[in-house]
Amino acid sequence: MNQALFTSIAATGFAVAFLHAAIPTHWLPFVIVGRGQRWSTGKTLSVTALAGMGHVAFTIVLGLAVMGAGLAAAPLLGKIFTPVVGGLLISVGLFYLVRHALKPGAHLHATNKLFTTDRAAVIGLVTLLALSPCEAFLPIYLANVQLGWAGFAALSAILLVATSAGMLLFTSLSLAGAQRLKLENLARYERAILGGVLCVLGVLVILFEH
Repeated sequence: MNQALFTSIAATGFAVAFLHAAIPTHWLPFVIVGRGQRWSTGKTLSVTALAGMGHVAFTIVLGLAVMGAGLAAAPLLGKIFTPVVGGLLISVGLFYLVRHALKPGAHLHATNKLFTTDRAAVIGLVTLLALSPCEAFLPIYLANVQLGWAGFAALSAILLVATSAGMLLFTSLSLAGAQRLKLENLARYERAILGGVLCVLGVLVILFEH
């Protein structure tokens, strides 16, 4: 695979994962529950990191299925595999753009519920994210199929770093009282930005391979 293309895919993957982690559903519930349970900043961030790892783990499991399907399809499609992948990325990007146009913004699932025990709070928060994978990252795995499992491992590491960094950063900012940043506004444009990024990556995949 073209080195420039891999760099583009890796950079796009980081941007997609970080942006996704910046959405309030990935940090606001931890701030609310942490304050309600009277957790220290350290404990709130620890629970945030734990939930982030569950979120990433579920995404990687789905990514394994995407990777397996891509590796199986590549020999069958031959030279048209790359254009097909590029087309799929563009299609997914357009899907996000259409969703944004039809229904701007995203519904926040943050909760102000006070749990009876810390254990229940931790389980609830971890489950909240573990069962909602970063679906926007799955096409990134597909774009990198030609690098095989080594590329998959590299992208998974990028997913973990970007997701953890985003969740911990925005949780920390909110705990520190950075409400002026109005981070919730990111939810309004998430689909549009992700859609645009995936469309651009799809075009790059096609161009770099020809």
